[in-house]
Amino acid sequence: MSVRVGEVKRTTSETTVEVRLDLDGGDVSAATGVPFFDHMLEQVGRHGRLGLAVRATGDLEIDAHHTVEDVGIALGEALTQALGDKSGIRRYGDALVPMEESLAQVALDISGRPLLVFDADITSEMIGQYETPLTEEFLMALTRSGGLTLHVRLLASGNAHHSVEAIFKALAVALGHAVSIDPRAPDVVPSTKGSL
Repeated sequence: MSVRVGEVKRTTSETTVEVRLDLDGGDVSAATGVPFFDHMLEQVGRHGRLGLAVRATGDLEIDAHHTVEDVGIALGEALTQALGDKSGIRRYGDALVPMEESLAQVALDISGRPLLVFDADITSEMIGQYETPLTEEFLMALTRSGGLTLHVRLLASGNAHHSVEAIFKALAVALGHAVSIDPRAPDVVPSTKGSL
């Protein structure tokens, strides 16, 4: 099997982001200066069974928006790079994940057609230094740069930390399944068009 790794460095006047993504597993670490966001990125790596290293510095003296969005962009670019021509992947993934009183559902298609449907009413605005609306911003950036069709629904909620964590864990499980190799067709691009 070929190495399925993406490495991206993205530098703007607002942020510097480095992402290394290994679709077949490995160590997981995140250091963005936003502790709760680091915790969520670690969920993506661990529950997606992905190797993921994220390093970011940004204009946190303003807020976390640029850092979170640019990590999403870089992660999507690393995903695209790691997938190559997408031969053998399952393409689709879905997950229903509980986190105590919260319940999140994520379904995704590595389609090359970016679309985010986000239906999540999160009760609190802040979790530490992390503004909860940044969850949608991160997913939008990931969707656009990674070429994903992504549906996110928060079916039950209460504690904002649990709600956001359920979303990230559901994303992780769905993405991990979608990028895994289907042993029945390991060399086939999963599309009737012949490409994704």
